[in-house]
Amino acid sequence: MKVLVGGGRGFIGSAVCRLLQKRGHDWTIISRTSGPKTISWSELKKNGLQECDAIINLSGENAYNPMKRWNEGFKKEVISSRVEITSDIAKLISEANNPPKVFVSASAVGYYAPSTTVEYTEESPPGNDFFARLSVDWENAAKLAESNETRVAIVRIGVVLGKDGGAIQQMKLPFLIGVGGVIGSGDQFFPWIHVDDAAGIFVHAVENNQVKGILNGTAPGVTTNRDFTKAYASALWRPSIFPVPGFVIKMMVGSERASLVLEGQNVQPKRTLDSGYEFKYTNLADALKNIVG
Repeated sequence: MKVLVGGGRGFIGSAVCRLLQKRGHDWTIISRTSGPKTISWSELKKNGLQECDAIINLSGENAYNPMKRWNEGFKKEVISSRVEITSDIAKLISEANNPPKVFVSASAVGYYAPSTTVEYTEESPPGNDFFARLSVDWENAAKLAESNETRVAIVRIGVVLGKDGGAIQQMKLPFLIGVGGVIGSGDQFFPWIHVDDAAGIFVHAVENNQVKGILNGTAPGVTTNRDFTKAYASALWRPSIFPVPGFVIKMMVGSERASLVLEGQNVQPKRTLDSGYEFKYTNLADALKNIVG
């Protein structure tokens, strides 16, 4: 199977490409510049979609990028990198003479409203903050590609944990030097997923012809920020006695963006499990042991 991977050079995208190769698929990355195993966005827009069996889209600027101020300009960049790129891919698919059989696009658990009580599944309604509206627009852009020839699956990704990037990359140093701790109250839900499972769900959606619609990309079970903090500190053999007050996070990254870590959602992968996907990591301690080890 020939698969195009938007965002294939990123943390999750690299894991997706490795898994595709392991499963015997041929993959090409869509990127800003062309090169080996890579085609540029400008080439696609100029020449149209090259023949392929599937497209996976993981493109998107990191909204929690600590090097970027949270202002209107950066918010537009975050929106454009998700909604506009996804719309472009959907347009290419709809205009193709021989469109791909499946388009699998990323979304985020920010689709759901933060809550300390509600359990969300794929059928739950969206919230109404910036990140929920962004996710709704992102998913609507992906749905434009749906037709009799192309099925569409959308993966709402949680907090991705892995050795080479994602949330762990930003947390590792404070924990290693013994100053890691709970963030805010620590009671907010922490909908995590190991990067191998994040990649696995995308490839599962490509390979399984019955998979379409929404899949939650989170590990089953319930975890809070406090649970994660204790488990990660334990995996590193470090203490976790220095909490980070919420107001400090808000000062550092802005109140709206701070909600990504100060608030959370209990997101369960009901349809993902029902579709036949088998998680490699359902236990946080095992996932962290793999990452730290």
